[in-house]
Amino acid sequence: MSDVVIIDAVRSAIGKRNASLSTMNPVELLGDVLTGLIDRTGIDPAAVGHVLGGCVNQLGTQSGNVVRNAWLGARLPLEVPGATIHSQCGSSQEAHTLAHAMVAGGLADVAIACGIESMSRIPMGSAAPTDPDTWGQPRSGRYATIYEPTIQFEAADRIAEHWNMSREELDVFGKESQDRAARAWAEGRFDNQIITINAPVTDDAGNVIGTKPFDRDEGLRETTLESLAKLKPNQKDRQPNPGIHTAGNSSQISDGSGAILMMTDTKAAELGLRPKARIVHSLLAGSDPVLMLTGPIPATQQLLAKTGLTMDDIDLFEINEAFASVVLAWQKETGADLSKVNVNGGAIALGHPLGGTGSILITKALHELERIGGRYALISMCCGGGLGTGTIIERL
Repeated sequence: MSDVVIIDAVRSAIGKRNASLSTMNPVELLGDVLTGLIDRTGIDPAAVGHVLGGCVNQLGTQSGNVVRNAWLGARLPLEVPGATIHSQCGSSQEAHTLAHAMVAGGLADVAIACGIESMSRIPMGSAAPTDPDTWGQPRSGRYATIYEPTIQFEAADRIAEHWNMSREELDVFGKESQDRAARAWAEGRFDNQIITINAPVTDDAGNVIGTKPFDRDEGLRETTLESLAKLKPNQKDRQPNPGIHTAGNSSQISDGSGAILMMTDTKAAELGLRPKARIVHSLLAGSDPVLMLTGPIPATQQLLAKTGLTMDDIDLFEINEAFASVVLAWQKETGADLSKVNVNGGAIALGHPLGGTGSILITKALHELERIGGRYALISMCCGGGLGTGTIIERL
């Protein structure tokens, strides 16, 4: 049986809310990243059998199968099909898992997994009903009689309580994310994974008057533990105890996209392409929908059980920093060495463009494995509703 390999993975730089990418149509942002991936690898786009991509808020410019629209808008071959996947924040990593399965199962020799989210244009929660009396709530009916519908902010604080975390512990983690991201940029660690985007420039009336190259994550902030301690909790009125997550130890609202080209090793040899990594295993795990954000714990446990690898075998981890408590709870349960976790900063420093983050994390992991000469990387994300994505890749 052929291995499924990754030829290359790229991403846009991540834009802050209402900043450099905020006026760019997400169809065009994803299209530019897809074009960048194809140009870098030199593959004939007509050889791609399927494009699968993640997006969470499929509304407005992100609706109507944004992945297909991005492919066509980039003037790529209309014969190549595309589909958009929604599994909350893990959408593009689940798209990667499904693309992996398609290639492994022989349904496509070549596939692209990708993701997009423009949270400046389509704010988080936009796809929820504005008139719940008419349309109903998404987690209602029999669901609500079994499980307590929970918002993610509440879930994050419950995780902190369940694992006895302090506000100071979360703030230390948040500062470390910023410090690591700043070091990564200072040392050029992201340079070879980013596709330069020609971002629109607008005047005061919102008219596009030109473009500017955008190629650097813009969420980084200089901070101190003293300044973090002064931030108000996300849930300051929470009862009986105020929340302990703040803007300084939670992920940033962002805009961004990533894409990954994969195929069988046989097809890579036929096309004369050198694989960068082998996909060892990829999955989606269910977890408690009330605590909601603990999915990386069972995802990691299942990955190790199915592959026979141990935590000591893994050279680096990318665990999405939706909230500091998510990564710290995962670390407490798995015993991971935090010096190998999110070594170049995570979503607290760089941002979390929902449906784009999974492909961005895989891209970061692949290029960091190459930089350090490591062998295995494990990537996982928590997802709303109680899910955890998981992927292990092996550098070749």
